[in-house]
Amino acid sequence: MKNSLLTIIPRAFRAKGVMVAITILLRTLLNFMGLAALLPVLYLILDSENIHSNVWLSAIYNHFGFTSDTNFVIIIAASVVAFIAIKCLINLLLYRFERDYIYTLYRYLSRNLYIDYFNRGLSFIKASNSAVLARNVNVVCYTFVAGVLRPLAVIFSEAMLFVLIFISIAIYNPIAALLVIAIFIPTVTLYVTLIKQRVNRYGSIENEAQRRKFRDTVETYRGYADIEINNAFTRMLDLFDTNTDTMVSVGAKNATISTLPQIFTEIALAAGMALLVSLSVGLESGDMKILFGIFAVAALRLLPSIRAIMSAWTSLRYNRYAIEIIRDADIDSPASVGDNSTERLDFQSSISINNLSFRFEDSQSDTLSNINFEIRKGEKIGINGRSGAGKTTLFNLLLGLYTPTAGTITIDGQVLSSDNRRKWQNAIGYVSQSVFLTDSTLLSNIALGCKEEDIDMARIERAIEAASLSEFVATLPNGVNTRIGECGALLSGGQRQRIGIARALYKGAEVLFFDEATSSLDSQTEQSINEAIVSLAEANSSLTIVVIAHRDSSLSYCDRVITLK
Repeated sequence: MKNSLLTIIPRAFRAKGVMVAITILLRTLLNFMGLAALLPVLYLILDSENIHSNVWLSAIYNHFGFTSDTNFVIIIAASVVAFIAIKCLINLLLYRFERDYIYTLYRYLSRNLYIDYFNRGLSFIKASNSAVLARNVNVVCYTFVAGVLRPLAVIFSEAMLFVLIFISIAIYNPIAALLVIAIFIPTVTLYVTLIKQRVNRYGSIENEAQRRKFRDTVETYRGYADIEINNAFTRMLDLFDTNTDTMVSVGAKNATISTLPQIFTEIALAAGMALLVSLSVGLESGDMKILFGIFAVAALRLLPSIRAIMSAWTSLRYNRYAIEIIRDADIDSPASVGDNSTERLDFQSSISINNLSFRFEDSQSDTLSNINFEIRKGEKIGINGRSGAGKTTLFNLLLGLYTPTAGTITIDGQVLSSDNRRKWQNAIGYVSQSVFLTDSTLLSNIALGCKEEDIDMARIERAIEAASLSEFVATLPNGVNTRIGECGALLSGGQRQRIGIARALYKGAEVLFFDEATSSLDSQTEQSINEAIVSLAEANSSLTIVVIAHRDSSLSYCDRVITLK
């Protein structure tokens, strides 16, 4: 686990982590001093004659010229209370530093994991479950800092305090120190032996159940219509209940385990007291009082420490799965969102596809092999072919979302690569069969990625008009500021496609890519969308349009049709 943690903690946080360790050490020393400050009060409670017989109390009494034992006791008690209060205040300030470190690290890990998953590209996103990725970003990162790092800090702090207290007891009275070892070490050993394997297993089981439940819940609401029509909700509910039952069962067992530290330590304390009484036979009453008092004070402070260490260890073992998930991501240095410039690749002449081939990593054969054709500026190009011929894969290559296995795509002689991909994507528009829409306003979806204050409303109006959305917008209660629901749930299929077109037009795209944009629409809506595309081409002769479609009727307006076989 040590090596795993070192690979997860980013280098930028390791130096500050040392400072956190120092603050933990300082808090431990303060807690120890707070415990030591109680000893004078203990002496006075056990025997008031200690005021004059104890070398330290007597020295303080004489140095400050006390004449009344009562006043001395009051001053000592008040001083101890004041010291404890100051100690607690300083402890709080030091803890704030530790707290800020933990939550700053959480923000860093969550943000970098979010970026890392996005930067892995379309192939990774398609091969993964989006609900699981979302849970990793939002839940697992928090579990790591709250369920792994924080318990580690507790173990470090309480273990140091235990050592300091034990050394002090050993110096004062070796018998009491041996008694602490005889009571608490077997207690901790027995606890760890009994629950170690269980906690590891419970944590992994709960993590898997949470992932499945999160995934099934998202998919249920996302696929409401299909689930309802196919009467599949009962099955989805069965899966939901199964995962919930697993989580409840494991959670109940873990809750029981979390109570064990208190039970173990209380039994250990009772055993220690009984053993101390047995060993005290033959000792003088005064010696017995002091020994019993020291053990009682030490035990009362050690009990919470042992309990905290055992609970923190349990939490750490339970949540250790988070280590592997986060370590799998590239988050050692601040994640970069890549090239986010607005500069465009100037498209003047043609797009050339030269001996283009592509194979997915987990495939034994090429999806596309040795493809060659050219798209000239201002052309309307159709692409068709049977299902599985690689039409969408070709589009993703042209969009710069995939990297060719072999061959090249060139724009006016420039090879499309990672160096100029952002510039090319800034110059193109994309309308898919299922247009991506956020759960926000119509305005935000057309000007996707733009801050509200930066949106050019004149361009928005022109894009809405060109996409034949004006009549629809006029019917909305808040116009372009009307929310359209999750994934555009409040819109028709044709309206979603027109928003995709308006988005590309607002962007000022020089090339428009339509990927099966009308395949899910009725014939009348499909015809109206196709007419809108033709109108766009007629209004701007330099606009290049590339369309994927199964139906020949959807490609009737194209200058050329390329068939993939």
